[in-house]
Amino acid sequence: MAVHDWTTVDAGIFHAFHTTWITQINAALNGGLLPRGYYALAEQHARDTIVDVLTLHATPSIALPQPLPPATGGTSVAEAPPRTRRRQTLEVLGLARRRTLAIRHISEHRLIAILEIVSPANKDRAQHVADFADKAVSALEAGVHVLVLDLFPPGPFDPHGLHAAIQQRLQRADAPVDYDLPADEPLTLASYSAGPQVEAYIEHLAVGANLPEMPLFLRPDRYVGVPLEATYEGAWQQMPQFWRDVLEGRAPSQ
Repeated sequence: MAVHDWTTVDAGIFHAFHTTWITQINAALNGGLLPRGYYALAEQHARDTIVDVLTLHATPSIALPQPLPPATGGTSVAEAPPRTRRRQTLEVLGLARRRTLAIRHISEHRLIAILEIVSPANKDRAQHVADFADKAVSALEAGVHVLVLDLFPPGPFDPHGLHAAIQQRLQRADAPVDYDLPADEPLTLASYSAGPQVEAYIEHLAVGANLPEMPLFLRPDRYVGVPLEATYEGAWQQMPQFWRDVLEGRAPSQ
């Protein structure tokens, strides 16, 4: 199924889809994709100052570096590297209300990875872009892997995309990173493997393209593939017919 142009509808419509998509991904991960000992949960966090349940929030569970889970299950990076078209090694300098899909390991139920679906509210002002990038970096610095799904093109507050904003904060750069975002593929999927160096696996796509499988890391050397296409389609089928007609350019059903 082709990715739709979500800029053509109100942010609340995407939020409804986003909530269902998270549920679909959660079910797929818990339905057999995650190895024994891991589980996924959709988690809700709130901030005191801004009522925005869609902003990544750093919880106390990622305040300190996480111990590595056992090296079992998943796919080995050495044997089968993720098939993304771009890969970056990012040197980390100076280590120091949104719904989040959290992947945990049963040993002390420690947080292993988080998956974030970007919503318009994450990009509608400079502070929200900074908040999203800062919290993603906080997770990575704590050893928590991150997968970001951004189906919105860059705007005035993330002119090179959210990946560039995350890269800037990882590298403690004073000036914005001039990331080469393809003009004809402005949507971004980025998976980050946490470690002394952050490995970023990146795919860009255009509206109308099919979603590729993306890696979700359990350890720096092991990952599972997240079936974005199938879960997106599952969420799409649960959308009201009226909005499916609108997003596909048809006259809404009466």
